Amino acid sequence: MNKICLVLDRLRSAHNTGNIFRIAEAIGNCEIIACGYTPAPPHPKLEKTAMGADKMVPCRVMPDSLTAVQTLRREGFRQILAAEFVPGRSRFAWEMQYEFPLALVFGNEALGVLPETIGAVDGIVALPMFGEKSSINVGNAAAAILYAVVAFSRYGAGITK
Repeated sequence: MNKICLVLDRLRSAHNTGNIFRIAEAIGNCEIIACGYTPAPPHPKLEKTAMGADKMVPCRVMPDSLTAVQTLRREGFRQILAAEFVPGRSRFAWEMQYEFPLALVFGNEALGVLPETIGAVDGIVALPMFGEKSSINVGNAAAAILYAVVAFSRYGAGITK
């Protein structure tokens, strides 16, 4: 599996963060950067939800997601994408062409990804929303997007319209 870094931008919930650690471990070859007030190991609620994945997935802590993006660029990440819906800029996860090493920035459950970070990424990946709420849990979004990335990396280019 190609290397993926998940940048978690100011996630409030240790349960969501722990869930994302489990997804990252299931995908393999993932690391996590916890930014701002995102819970990071060691954390008792995160540990409970992560079920040991918090000890298996490498994790760094950075002050904010923009710093994380700048650091990943210096480390040679070829593509950095925000998981967000921005009208006119977002593409669905299965329509994207992914380059590795890849970083995905997931934002705060209520506020999204920092605007400064949105301006610094290579593109924006989204999931279609058909209901009135127009959002899903960040852990669920991470799972859906990561499995679209896995499908791309194992089976080739994304699906076109």
